[in-house]
Amino acid sequence: MSYRPRTRTVLHCGLLIVPLAVSAAACGDSSSQPLSAKPYDAADQISANTPDGKQKADPDKPLVVSVKGDEARITDVTATDSTGRYIRGELSADGRRWRTTVPLAAGTRYTVRVSTEDEDGAPGRKTLVVDTTDNGDDRLRVTFGPDAGEYGVGQPVTAELSREVSDPKQRTVIESALKVDSTPRVEGSWHWVNGKTLHFRPKEYWPAHATISVHSNLDGLKITRGLYGGPAKPVRLTTGDAVEAITDAASHRMTVLRNGEEINTIPVTTGKPGFSTRNGVKVILGKESFVRMRSSTVGIAAGSSESYNLPVYWATRVTWSGEYVHAAPWSVGSQGAANVSHGCTGMSTGNARWFFNNVRVGDIVRVVNSAGTTMSPFDNGFGDWNMPWKEWRAGSALKGKGSSTTGAAEREADSSADARLRPQL
Repeated sequence: MSYRPRTRTVLHCGLLIVPLAVSAAACGDSSSQPLSAKPYDAADQISANTPDGKQKADPDKPLVVSVKGDEARITDVTATDSTGRYIRGELSADGRRWRTTVPLAAGTRYTVRVSTEDEDGAPGRKTLVVDTTDNGDDRLRVTFGPDAGEYGVGQPVTAELSREVSDPKQRTVIESALKVDSTPRVEGSWHWVNGKTLHFRPKEYWPAHATISVHSNLDGLKITRGLYGGPAKPVRLTTGDAVEAITDAASHRMTVLRNGEEINTIPVTTGKPGFSTRNGVKVILGKESFVRMRSSTVGIAAGSSESYNLPVYWATRVTWSGEYVHAAPWSVGSQGAANVSHGCTGMSTGNARWFFNNVRVGDIVRVVNSAGTTMSPFDNGFGDWNMPWKEWRAGSALKGKGSSTTGAAEREADSSADARLRPQL
């Protein structure tokens, strides 16, 4: 039997030119209106490209709902995921076929409610429950850093991916799903350090006493055929006061600012010729009240004229290769007058203890007027702020099609997992 659309009911109501109360009564007469009848079960009339309850849908393919035979048509379809979000789709002009127009998520349950109409205009209903397949361990996962807590205003946000991603289109999908929200709002951007690591920083330092929330919308999201995003633990950070220590290697003085106001000036010594301290902005990585520093861990042979093996107190780390701000009681006579260290910033024990107690991880240590090179952005700690903002933005996959990471530095030969923790004096 061929289907012929039923228009009798709609025309009957549409042609009633009478007062509102009369019109409502006429269209509400359940004895004469097929559409007001209780919907029948349309299970025998509806099919999908994944049999309900028998197999899972392939998220790489659209979900298709169709009518069987010629005795009915689809009038409406609503599809929602497990969180209640609606999934877009389109219905064919003849009402025989509906399909999703956006990718399905992996490992997700969808509820699809189908409304039909038979050849007599009677309404039907059918609800389908569809689960999409989940490729489990093959899903791309992301780990945010640092751990939740309070940090200084220089602390970047990091995202570590579970697999290498080099394709620009895939990077765009991934980066679009990594969200950083802050109060107050700031201008910021992700930067691809390499195929597995992204850093996020604002154009300027974070505001003091900001709240930063980091989360991922990757879970279930299609990245490319056969690769979907996995779950990620969100992270909430806060910043404390804006603390910045400015070390002038030429004047041998460190000036410490809190929220823009000077709170201390400390005589220091920095790296001597051949061991000059790196210039530029560094972010405090950690604090150790005691550490033993051995020259052999940074390539200085034991027993040579430059070798050392010393207990060091109140050590604040600023690079993974072993640059610290620390107590150096053996060089007090040179502090404020000459640079005699092997790259670290040394000060008296009292001043080092004060510095240690007044800074936190994520605070800024900036070195100026040293003969050393500039701190690199990524290979030896958080030198992110040494990259100009325009170059930083160029490392985002969202700046345009075909974009790629720029500015990622090569790792030093000794930057293995062990070498990254070696102290230098």
